[in-house]
Parts: sequence; structure tokens; C-alpha cells
Amino acid sequence: MPLTDVYTGANGALLFLGPDSPEGADATAILDLEAFSLTEVGRVTGVEVFVDTDLEEFHEIGQRHATSLHPGNIHIRGKVDRAYLNGALLYLLLGRGASPNSVAEPYVQPALSMNVVVDDPAVPNHRSVLDLFGVHFENWAFAMPEDDFVMENVSFRALRINVRDEEEDEIRVPAFPEAS
Repeated sequence: MPLTDVYTGANGALLFLGPDSPEGADATAILDLEAFSLTEVGRVTGVEVFVDTDLEEFHEIGQRHATSLHPGNIHIRGKVDRAYLNGALLYLLLGRGASPNSVAEPYVQPALSMNVVVDDPAVPNHRSVLDLFGVHFENWAFAMPEDDFVMENVSFRALRINVRDEEEDEIRVPAFPEAS
């Protein structure tokens, strides 16, 4: 049966995990700190993920339409908003550079894995998961409007992305033909 569930933001969860690397170890130190408790992120109001491929068009002389498209570099980026401020996202951006004490450079920038999970409790055993690997936060912003909630947001870039459409504990993956 095709996965045709319709979700809202209330059906989603955002998870952060520190991968097994020096960058991941610094991210894990931040994520595991009891004051931040960020493994499963709460108070998220917006998660956006963009995947861009630099498609190049080839035009022959005298032709208005492209005759071929060539895939180029893949860029994975996005942003996360949340109505909260505790410094964790800033630490995940700057790593040891956000410490109140001066830290000798160079130091790694934390890298993490991000999982965006959407599942509907009314439809058990169906869910979709976006796994983003090698995530580095790129920008952090903070807004304190007069008559609204305090908001912080970060933008990020990732090395790799995959999707897991799960139904009845079975992951749906296309069977691509073998490369020759």
C-alpha cells in the first residue's frame, strides 16, 4: 500500500545525535548536557530542508529547448526555528568557541546527525524519516520582539540525506538496476 498519509507539524519530531567522530564527540557533549537535553528537540516551530542539485542544461545552437540535463553538485541545507533560548544551538554552531573562557584554537565545529520523524498516532506503524548526516550549523539568529515570543533559529548544511518510508516495520526502498 502506498504511503499517502498527510501530516501536520504536530506529527513531527526532531532528533539530534552526535556521530562517532571528533566533531560528533563535541556535539554529544552539548546534546548530553542535562541543562540542554537536546536529543529530542522540543519547542520547534519550523523545520525546513532543501536539497538542490546543480542541473546544467546543454543547449545546441539554434535550439530553444535544452537537449540534455546534466546532474551537478548536490547541496543539502535547511533551518530550524524554536521559541526558546538556552544557548545549546549557539554551542552547536560555535562549539568550544562559545565557552565563557577563552579556548585555544583550532577546535572542531560540532557535527551531528539530524532525524526528522513524521508519524501519525491515528495510523500506527506508518512513518517517514529524513536522516541528515554530517550536519553543521551555519548561522544562528535571535529575535526578541516587543509583543511576541522570543525566537532563535539556525540554518544548517549537511553532507548527506536519505529517506526512510516505513510501513509495518518494513522500509520502502526502490530496487535500482545494477550499474554496468
